[in-house]
Amino acid sequence: MENTLQAESGVEFDVDPVSVAIRLRPAQRAGIEERFADTDPPRTWDLARGPRVTRLLRNRKFQFALILPNQLVFWLVVISGFAGTVDPGLNFGTAITWYLWFCLVFVMMVVAGRAWCAMCPFGGFAEWLQRRTFWQRTQKTLGLGLKVPEPVARYGFVLAVGTFLLLTWIEEFFNIAGPGQPMATSWMVIGIVATAVTFFLVFERRSFCRYFCPLTALIGSVGAMGSVAGFRTRDREVCVSCTTKDCMRGNEKGYGCPWYTWPGSAETNLSCGLCTECFKTCPSDNVGLFVQRPLSSVITPHRRRADVAWSIVLLWGLVLYQQLNSTSIYTSFDSWLNGGLHFPHYPDPAAYVGIILGASALFGAGAWVLSRFLVRRDIELSGGEGTFVDRKSRFRALFLPLAYCVVPVVGADYFARQLPKFFEFVPRLIPAIGHPFGFGSAHSALYNTSLLGTTGIVTAQVVVIALGTAAALWATWRIGTRELVPVSGRPVLMRAATMGIVLVSGAGAISFYLIMHAAT
Repeated sequence: MENTLQAESGVEFDVDPVSVAIRLRPAQRAGIEERFADTDPPRTWDLARGPRVTRLLRNRKFQFALILPNQLVFWLVVISGFAGTVDPGLNFGTAITWYLWFCLVFVMMVVAGRAWCAMCPFGGFAEWLQRRTFWQRTQKTLGLGLKVPEPVARYGFVLAVGTFLLLTWIEEFFNIAGPGQPMATSWMVIGIVATAVTFFLVFERRSFCRYFCPLTALIGSVGAMGSVAGFRTRDREVCVSCTTKDCMRGNEKGYGCPWYTWPGSAETNLSCGLCTECFKTCPSDNVGLFVQRPLSSVITPHRRRADVAWSIVLLWGLVLYQQLNSTSIYTSFDSWLNGGLHFPHYPDPAAYVGIILGASALFGAGAWVLSRFLVRRDIELSGGEGTFVDRKSRFRALFLPLAYCVVPVVGADYFARQLPKFFEFVPRLIPAIGHPFGFGSAHSALYNTSLLGTTGIVTAQVVVIALGTAAALWATWRIGTRELVPVSGRPVLMRAATMGIVLVSGAGAISFYLIMHAAT
């Protein structure tokens, strides 16, 4: 059996899930496999064992039915922005987008991982054009079908973080999510779908969704907290011995995995878009839809990816910037900086990029310093011959697990950031729905009703961060036991340092929300 499988996309999928991503020398790889040999795999439950679920997932109209309602809402948002009222509180497009949708997406991430990807109207619309059909299996697609160049694809989630940072800066600069003018929201949505269509017509499969979508890194990393594990193999040996690999190449029943994720090596929900194609195409009925305990995809992976780790840190830097700019101190600083650089108004790009990169670099520098003191210089990974002693490996041995440890804090921070708009303004969605029909106005009781007052919102934010911090502490204890303590010459200090970082991070986020006082 060959060591690797090359799918239509040209992406290689290593048969061994440990050796594919770690890329270490054989002796080192053997040591890691030995160190993880006694760890229990995450407990999962296969939802696709039920005959009704099986019939539903095999139906090619299933995903179309998931996407269609969101597609209709998507067009209503666009039309409302251009033809509806200019009052953002009464405009259906701005009300549902900024008061409800963004908050619900974070709930879906935490509960169900990439569930949003299965019903996303942006990728769904572009994929319909690419495949030239709504649900049928076609043999010829529309577009160039190019592969993402390998040097670009190696950046992984960092690419998506870049597009997310750019989109967020544009949104802040034009005050789109304020919400500002409804037309601005429509143009933003059109811009996203136009970008998605362009990438779908240039590159093959869902290259846009995996590498460039502004939300994919956020959903993939924060979604690791979720209980939907995605589609995975039931018996890995059957996948290894399979000679057709229809799940990757496709057959008459379905397409090859649009996300380039081989079920035989999937151990997290990181890149499973829940599209059901591998379930439809597997000739051995060896693919199931699994659910897992919360935080499993944070704690259990044997493969920590550097692009994911840096993405988590960069995303954290962004939400810290948003918290900082809600304080009076930053307002004065931004005005001073804009005056010096002759930039028209907030947000100044120099401060935006500088603070995000600075916060990320600070986290990385802290991990580097700790790795000098806490990670053994000569780490024995196997019985006698596998060691790594280079500085890069020592840094990665600490930085990658530590970045995963803070995922619950980062996820809670992003969710807490959405709560003021939700609790203050979501009742406006009802008069916004009725306004085109003459049933809603700015004088409506719901228009001026909040679900929670300022004190209640701050309390909710503090509770969310506290829960996220508690989850992160639990994840840090589990990850530390398996990955950090074994590589440290000072195990007690390693535990104290990593748990302390998580605790201070949560306390810092709580302090910000107390200072911000429910600022949107």
